[in-house]
Amino acid sequence: MTLVSIITPSYNQAPFLRQTMLSVLEQDYPDLEYLVVDGESTDGSQAIIREYADRLAWWAAEKDAGQADAINKGFAHAGGEIIGWLNSDDFYLPGAVSAGVRALEAHPDAVMVYGNMQAVDDGGRLTNLLTYGPIQLEDLLCFSIIGQPASFMRASAFRAAGGVDATFHALLDHQLWIKLALQGRLVHVDDTWAGARYHPAAKNRARASEFGREAFRIVEWAEKYPPLEAAYKRLGRRPVAAAYRVDARYLTDGGQPWLALRSWWKALVIHPPTALRRMNILASAVLGALGLGRVREAILQRRQKRLSA
Repeated sequence: MTLVSIITPSYNQAPFLRQTMLSVLEQDYPDLEYLVVDGESTDGSQAIIREYADRLAWWAAEKDAGQADAINKGFAHAGGEIIGWLNSDDFYLPGAVSAGVRALEAHPDAVMVYGNMQAVDDGGRLTNLLTYGPIQLEDLLCFSIIGQPASFMRASAFRAAGGVDATFHALLDHQLWIKLALQGRLVHVDDTWAGARYHPAAKNRARASEFGREAFRIVEWAEKYPPLEAAYKRLGRRPVAAAYRVDARYLTDGGQPWLALRSWWKALVIHPPTALRRMNILASAVLGALGLGRVREAILQRRQKRLSA
């Protein structure tokens, strides 16, 4: 049986960490090792980790250079042929690891498989179901998003890609997907494998502006990276417009609607179809700019009730 290694980078997420860890430890896949890398949390996270230390293959509590550094550190101690990482405020759904292994076995040419993902709030209430589709290299260069918690990779491909770039802190997963897509297929499975938690301390809100900056970094990197040259040229202005769209989306989430509107307008000018694909970003930014955030919240609450029904 194929060994699977799961890494959790942990830092000051104690309210959610136990659910994260149990969602891994209670998976039905028998040949699984779990490694936790804590960046010297000060909120009680280490006490939670110690409760389950005898069920962990390895764990450490020491300073690191951020999430990407912790992920690379964990995988350096991992022995699995299949790997995944689960952030300390996210969780797997039952059977996710088994499903990921089956998908990789069914697609020997795939370097990564990914499923769909729940979005939940800080109280664990379902707020959205994020469904994806087939995504390959050119889609990634235009910032089609894959839900990171619902993904599993071949360790050989991860190593060939050089791991996660430790200079990225917001879009570290997306840049990794691009490097993986240069090696082989990414396969989508239309099943829900994980949950991602959206809460005030999450980086998509607390560090919203960093996502746009890193999107532009990815564009600059892709334009100059020789293995991507041909694919990037075929896309024309789409990657730059998509980076502005990413910036607009996260600035909206981070409560900066006027800056979001500026970025969305730039996306529209550069490549109109790219901006117009995500009119919901424009609508949310307009509501925020007009001080009608409550309208947006009411819409989200109605969606939440519909999903919970």
